[in-house]
Amino acid sequence: MNDRLRASMAAARVDIKALAQATGVDPKTVQRWLGGRVPHPGHRSVISSVVAEEEGYLWQTARPSSSPGAEATVEVIAAYAHRADIPTAKWADLLARARSHIDLLGYSFLFLPEQHVDLTAVIEKACAAACNVRIMLADPDGTSAAERDRLEQLDGTLSARIRTTLTHLAEIESLPGVEIRLHNAHLYNAIYRFDDEMIVTPYLVGAHGFQHPALHLRRLGPYGIFVSFAEELERLWSPARPKNPIAAETGE
Repeated sequence: MNDRLRASMAAARVDIKALAQATGVDPKTVQRWLGGRVPHPGHRSVISSVVAEEEGYLWQTARPSSSPGAEATVEVIAAYAHRADIPTAKWADLLARARSHIDLLGYSFLFLPEQHVDLTAVIEKACAAACNVRIMLADPDGTSAAERDRLEQLDGTLSARIRTTLTHLAEIESLPGVEIRLHNAHLYNAIYRFDDEMIVTPYLVGAHGFQHPALHLRRLGPYGIFVSFAEELERLWSPARPKNPIAAETGE
């Protein structure tokens, strides 16, 4: 089943009959496309235009970029000069659509609970639907937080910001599927993953979080930019310590 094509048609409000008319094929052919058959290149181009989606997103196997070393720029959905330029609605949409993975990695990302007053409710709903949520903040007493604080000239306030974020998240840390860890790593970027999409903010020397540029990525294959950042997230997750070691050990 091509769930991406089906979802894209629904989002664009294009039904089977309309897509058949746009491509000049029988509706049964569209049904076969939805069942997993890959259309011919000419049809793929028309369909991509009609549903306003990248061809490589709709049919990963049809792209040569699925091989090692190939260009993966199609995975960049959007680029923002500053993280603050990302519409609040974009974050809300990514959170609401996540079904299997929500991974948040940064120093404090206090902007998330501040901008989304229903953040804990959204995460609770996702967990109820079997979504796994992993949250990784800097250890407020660690050397990496102190280093970042000096770099951004925050006058010792970063640790307080981290603790404030942890306070916001206190309501969800005991939910099944939620795990919060504290890292002591020197980060070069923040990573916010929502299933096969993520926001990555590469850090600029001395700049504050909202001033960093941001990339909105979508996974299209096993060798793209998305996977590179996903692997970095895994490398940092393993050595990070659970916020509540006792609960982690007992499974409570």
